[in-house]
Amino acid sequence: MGLLDGLMGNASEVDVSKAQQEFQQLLSSTESIEKSYVLIRDMFLFTNKRLILVDKQGMTGKKVEYFSIPYRAISRFSIETAGHFDYDAELKIWVSGNPTPVIQKKFNKKLNIYELQSVLAEYCA
Repeated sequence: MGLLDGLMGNASEVDVSKAQQEFQQLLSSTESIEKSYVLIRDMFLFTNKRLILVDKQGMTGKKVEYFSIPYRAISRFSIETAGHFDYDAELKIWVSGNPTPVIQKKFNKKLNIYELQSVLAEYCA
């Protein structure tokens, strides 16, 4: 991911094996990471059981919040593809009981947003 992409709020995909190793302590014994993305220093991980948002806080990023959303709690989601003049794709996720999207993330144009959508479609069905 380029610095400009990060500053513009765009996320990029991270190698799954590296994410699996780094976040192994968060995962259950039968859980594995399917897709992982980084947004400056925050991450979001799509496992075979849930979505985990990693929010590094403060100047040093030593304080970290791990926000877990089981797929069964996701009521709907949408993707918006990048266009000619709009250089980013967008993901929105609604959680049961919330009328507005709880999660809204932007991705750079290089990311295949359809792959991300297929992971959600597989686990949220």
